[in-house]
Amino acid sequence: MISRLKSMYDKEILPKLMTKLNYTNKHQVPKFTKVVLNIGLGEDAADAKKVKACQDDVSSIAGQRAVVTKFRKSISNFKTRKGYAAGVKVTLRSTKMYEFIDRLVNIALPRIKDFRGLESSGIDKFGNYSFGIKEHIIFPEINFDKVDKIRGMDITLVTTSKNKEATMELLKEFNFPIKTQKKN
Repeated sequence: MISRLKSMYDKEILPKLMTKLNYTNKHQVPKFTKVVLNIGLGEDAADAKKVKACQDDVSSIAGQRAVVTKFRKSISNFKTRKGYAAGVKVTLRSTKMYEFIDRLVNIALPRIKDFRGLESSGIDKFGNYSFGIKEHIIFPEINFDKVDKIRGMDITLVTTSKNKEATMELLKEFNFPIKTQKKN
């Protein structure tokens, strides 16, 4: 079953972006390839119960099993040991990716307290957009009563875009609440 946002991209957003960006081929138009959700554990990495709870939270948000990431090498200044848990991540593609983006834009982001929009500076030179959320409890899948600690989350949207302008247009078409920068 095709998601609502994917069908909207194919029918409405793709033709709009072709005219806006002056592309002649529909394969030149930027699109999302994957979404990566990441939560760093910090001091809670030593506690197996907290790692499991964090993994369950991210899995319920994404609708897909999350993976516990491990440190690759030991660094004494950061008190890290090789092989210990560093964080939890999940990569979404295809239908689950579009469903997550739909829930993120329409349900989760409006639930952020004192939200004024996402920064446009999160776009890198490869056309990918990254931003952070301070509270993972903004997602309706999380039961607030069962959460032991409110955690921050990093979200990266990987696109096929070649530049920042095309990525910005793609995000605007998907109704991402991006702040516009004022020029002096």
